[in-house]
Amino acid sequence: MENNLRKISFNVPTLERSLSEWIDGVAADYWWITTFVRIRYALYIIQCFYYPILAIAGIPVNLITIAILSRKNCGLSKCVIFYLVAMAIADLLVVILDLVMRHIPIVYREYFRFLYSVRVCNIHAVLLYAATDCSVWFTVTFTFDRFVAICCPKLKSKYCTEKTAAVVLGTVTVLGSLKNLFWYFMLTGWYWLENFPWFCGYTVDAVLSPFWVTIEFLHNILTPCVPFLLILLLNVFTIRHILVSSRARKRLLDHSSGESLNDPEMESRRKSIILLFVISANFVLLWSTLMVYSIWVRMDYFGFELINLDWFVLELGFMLQLLSCCTNTAIYAMTQTLFREHLKNVLKYPFTQFIQFIK
Repeated sequence: MENNLRKISFNVPTLERSLSEWIDGVAADYWWITTFVRIRYALYIIQCFYYPILAIAGIPVNLITIAILSRKNCGLSKCVIFYLVAMAIADLLVVILDLVMRHIPIVYREYFRFLYSVRVCNIHAVLLYAATDCSVWFTVTFTFDRFVAICCPKLKSKYCTEKTAAVVLGTVTVLGSLKNLFWYFMLTGWYWLENFPWFCGYTVDAVLSPFWVTIEFLHNILTPCVPFLLILLLNVFTIRHILVSSRARKRLLDHSSGESLNDPEMESRRKSIILLFVISANFVLLWSTLMVYSIWVRMDYFGFELINLDWFVLELGFMLQLLSCCTNTAIYAMTQTLFREHLKNVLKYPFTQFIQFIK
């Protein structure tokens, strides 16, 4: 197997440099250091600080989100809480498997050379991509649940239940795990500690074989291209329905009362659409770069002559995608009053306990 491994040149710069050398590379005035190379070095420097900070913040905020939502007193329906907890768990797994166990060792590879002797990279890849798929598709299932609740009142009582949510999320988890088993056979157990094209060692067939190229291309289509389209379509239909029904309800209330009154139903719908839209927009914006790059690169193998995207676009895509796993707590805090109050209490708790201890 080892003799069958080969590194294929993708014109990717090596990471065998120190932080000071990257800083010198950005500032140096050499003719052979192009703008793209300077951007790469600048990204390396940013990643040295960005990834550890993101990990330090991402793990506790997702744990806090899971704890607060699990108490089920945030003013949200039990069905919605079920989806949001599942999304937080999936995001936490992505932070651990992708950020902590993949990207940080790549950035600080001089401290993680022992991974070269750990032959489990293909298993790591299966778990990582399965967690990523679950994170993405849980967002889709949540969006569809809100679409049904808002636009399909006759179906709402049957579909928008905890039991249905458990079945949907369980099915997505099983299918996401089975879908990503191919990574075990496509990649090898050796850690490569680079991101291009994958962080594991690979065979020549993994890059050049039409079979594996097609499999990986379909993988990128299913995650995140299809979710992109579904989320955009569902949000368009949901927003359109809310706007039409809200106008009709407002006209009816104005006609019956003769004056405009506060309507609890319209206020509830407004909060629902804000939460739904912000979560969806967060996903679409932060995943766009990585999605475009992944599809763009593989299109070249199918014979489409496209403009070459530099390697720093991939790294930027990873940085934004990982950020998306750490932002939902802020979204809930901005859009949900009760969640915001619980979050304040959690953040204040260590300080209040310390003050009481001193007294």
